[in-house]
Amino acid sequence: MPFLEAQDNSLSPINRIVLDAVHTMPPDGRYSTSPSANRALCAAVSTSAGRLSIQTADAVPSYCSGATYLVFLKALSDLQNSGRLTLTPQTVSALRPAGQPDGTGIWGRWNANGPGTARLFHELGLGPNFTSLSAARPGDFLKIFWNDGIGASEHGHSVIFLGHDPKAATLTFWSSNIPRGYGTKTVPLTRIHRLLFSRLEHPENLNRPLISRTDAYLSSLQQHSSSTSEMARQCGLDSFR
Repeated sequence: MPFLEAQDNSLSPINRIVLDAVHTMPPDGRYSTSPSANRALCAAVSTSAGRLSIQTADAVPSYCSGATYLVFLKALSDLQNSGRLTLTPQTVSALRPAGQPDGTGIWGRWNANGPGTARLFHELGLGPNFTSLSAARPGDFLKIFWNDGIGASEHGHSVIFLGHDPKAATLTFWSSNIPRGYGTKTVPLTRIHRLLFSRLEHPENLNRPLISRTDAYLSSLQQHSSSTSEMARQCGLDSFR
């Protein structure tokens, strides 16, 4: 799996860990949003003695937000195991996906329509959210919007940013993609309506309490759509293109 921009000296240590986590993910496995994919995601994540254990090979079939969440958890697990991150037992337990509905808990926020990941990052102070492609680095988490909708009317994709080619006007990412599942994909920038990046910088802030068990904004996006200005406010952005 080539990461042509991964040698960039501007990459943070955590972005490199995220990219290393991507390398541990199995290839393909088939894309599916069926109950079996949800069961596989939950089965792939276990906890013991206050530590995360991620069995990536068990998480098949898969879908995009589950794929990026597993990479997120694998990066956290690697940070824990190397002694660079301490998470409370309560936080470790809260990180496990267990079928939480959109907007509820950590996984429910990540999996929500609209800016789920970015909203979680802003709420807990995990790192910055931004929209500039020129500021993006491999290993950033990214929500791609294929249309102008946000929420119930959206068509989007949760991915790990790998790089872009300005000359070819393309963007490359890793995720669970239709139809094969886990892998990289390159798309023309003309297909993309909006980009919302989230960079993990302060994973220790996962120990902070969520403002509420269920985020009302993200929960509402199952049935309703959001404006760009509201999404910008919810994600700590000055504006959103």
